[in-house]
Amino acid sequence: QVQLVESGGGLVQAGGSLRLSCAASGRTFSSYAMGWFRQAPGKAREFVGAISRSGGITAYADSLKGRFTISRDNAKNTAYLQLNSLKPEDTAVYYCAADRFLLITTVAATSPNEYDYWGQGTQVTVSS
Repeated sequence: QVQLVESGGGLVQAGGSLRLSCAASGRTFSSYAMGWFRQAPGKAREFVGAISRSGGITAYADSLKGRFTISRDNAKNTAYLQLNSLKPEDTAVYYCAADRFLLITTVAATSPNEYDYWGQGTQVTVSS
């Protein structure tokens, strides 16, 4: 089992940047593929991106490619989501998720239903 805690959210102006962190505790962090999702009020949870266990492979939602970057530091048991060129429509609660068996190159990795472990979320608000 793994416990996840997100941090780094906040209020930022349009065009600004934030870096979200997802700290993991419990079993070996490097055994888990990591995903990032977001959920705006009244909307379904949306896939942002994912990173493989080693960190060598990343996948992103097409609409976010180029602005958001996922990375991880297995020595620190932490995954990161760098948010650049933020827009008001990026306002949402951002969640990290983990799964031991997912292959992030598959369509399954884009579904929140496929992840076994979730953090509590961190709010990102982008003002215009």
